[in-house]
Amino acid sequence: MTDFTGPLATFDLALSTATTPDAPFDALLKLTQETIGVKLFTFMTADMKTELAQRSYTSHPEDYPVSGTKPITFDRWFETVHKDRKSFIANTLADIATVFPDYELIGRLGCGSVINLPVVLGDTLVGTVNMLHEEHHYTPERVAQAQAWLSVPAKAAYLASQSLSTAL
Repeated sequence: MTDFTGPLATFDLALSTATTPDAPFDALLKLTQETIGVKLFTFMTADMKTELAQRSYTSHPEDYPVSGTKPITFDRWFETVHKDRKSFIANTLADIATVFPDYELIGRLGCGSVINLPVVLGDTLVGTVNMLHEEHHYTPERVAQAQAWLSVPAKAAYLASQSLSTAL
């Protein structure tokens, strides 16, 4: 059973008091750290009309800055996350290298496993929560925890961030 008095309550309070577009994602990062663990955390938005992705939040601004856009690549990652709307999971740097061209940087940051959690609203994929940790960290149990603990908070963080962005 989900504990609504611990990390989720802390997330709820942080979301309720957020005043900047990054604050909801700061709260989601903290929730992720407390529930499944994460070394590198980003949120990417997806615009399928323009076929562009954009990093809108990062825990590592020097290595993965929030700026610019990149074209969406139509590969097995795209099929899993965008088309099937399932989490993409890789638990070794070698697996990561098959879909992410920046795998060397990922490895230098001490990461070798990834969960990309799709965020879907109104039957549209609006983004992904990207969580990276050391190799083999994202066990089937942790993947299940990520989906149980983070799916709804990710939607809330995205919507709150969008709302705070338009209020500026």
